[in-house]
Amino acid sequence: MRVVSLCPSNTEIVAYLGKTDCLVGVDNYSDWPDAVRNLPRVGPDLSIDMDKVAQLQPDLVLASLSVPGMEKNIEALEEKKLPFLVLNPNSLSEIAEDIRMVGIALGYADLGEEKAHEFLQEIENVKHRTSNNDRTPSLYWEWWPKPIFTPGRLNWLTEISQLAGAKNIFEDQPVASFQTDWDDVKNRNPEHICMVWVGVKEEKMNPELLKKRPGWNEMQAIQTGKIHMLEESLYCRPSPRLLEGLKKLVDVLESEGI
Repeated sequence: MRVVSLCPSNTEIVAYLGKTDCLVGVDNYSDWPDAVRNLPRVGPDLSIDMDKVAQLQPDLVLASLSVPGMEKNIEALEEKKLPFLVLNPNSLSEIAEDIRMVGIALGYADLGEEKAHEFLQEIENVKHRTSNNDRTPSLYWEWWPKPIFTPGRLNWLTEISQLAGAKNIFEDQPVASFQTDWDDVKNRNPEHICMVWVGVKEEKMNPELLKKRPGWNEMQAIQTGKIHMLEESLYCRPSPRLLEGLKKLVDVLESEGI
């Protein structure tokens, strides 16, 4: 199989299956695992060069709708008459289903089933680890600082929060991504702030900027110093690497006394 992946989460599903040798090209943002770093690049996920994709003569293109604007990639694939599969998971169970589906598409149905089961079992293991927590701390996830975007109920980070024994303060919003403002966050008064700015490395994020927002110094999270700069690659991509992010979040909360 000759496979081209158009976004990092798809690349990481192929890697979870142990089949990176099938990949002949990836988008510009696919940076994990190391095995894909020297592969031909076909452009940013929202500006894929479909001529480059076609030149790679893929048997399958793994497309996505996880980010608004990716629809044009699907249209271009149809125009080029390239064989493709679209992934668009919002929950951990949907990621497991995508692992199965990609396994089947690559010709390894049994492997896909085995790895999907392994993924779900690891989630159960974490759930067991946090099931006896005495408290449910509140978390504010910041995807983007201005305007503020944060995950709502339909996003995997609400599920990740619950599995870690915590609660996403915006889980009442029936959407995957919610645009809000600084006052709304301040009024919800989270105990922890998780900074995961999409596409920004943690070393380039400055938690001091949060303290300059009007009224934010009154929030619990800022008064207690519970501001966590986390790798966006472990929380913002709907891939099996969310497991690594989940385990890290559990460790962070446990180290803070939940």
